[in-house]
Amino acid sequence: MRITDPRAMRALAHPLRLDLIDLLGRIGPATATTCAKHLDASQASCSFHLRQLAKYGYVTEAEPSEDKRERLWQLTDHEQKWSIAEGGAAAVELERVFIEREAARMAAWAETRTSAAKAWHEAAFVSGVSVPLTPEELDAIGKDLMRLLEPYMARLSDPSLTPEGAQSARIFLHGAPHAPLDT
Repeated sequence: MRITDPRAMRALAHPLRLDLIDLLGRIGPATATTCAKHLDASQASCSFHLRQLAKYGYVTEAEPSEDKRERLWQLTDHEQKWSIAEGGAAAVELERVFIEREAARMAAWAETRTSAAKAWHEAAFVSGVSVPLTPEELDAIGKDLMRLLEPYMARLSDPSLTPEGAQSARIFLHGAPHAPLDT
């Protein structure tokens, strides 16, 4: 999903709304009550924020469960993209909130890593490299990395592709030029 409307960006730039999108991507269709339990939030708050996400097309109502009284919500797309050039200040704010959440996740993993199962402890990675690139090369690297992830992202919409023992893992990709050095 490519987000170009600044109002839709502002709607997404809320930590609980980003948490709801992440959760629905991980567990599939869920009620506000289920989301509230997973996110340690109130059902009323989750319900309100799910309706706001629906207003901007991030989520939609899923097929009803056997209990027709329950309202199930599902993602409309597992990936959201936005552009600073198109969204201006709203996109800058959304990106700031998103990066802060990712940094908090990475810090939490660093603090709990040693208590994880050995296979996960050894498989997890943090890496960085600074290399000279043109804007076109940086763009190509980003697209190549997303193509590399496509077969794994397909598992989100078709769980039968997910192998035994798989667990949700977060991959955060970021590429940007360094700030100029003071001379």
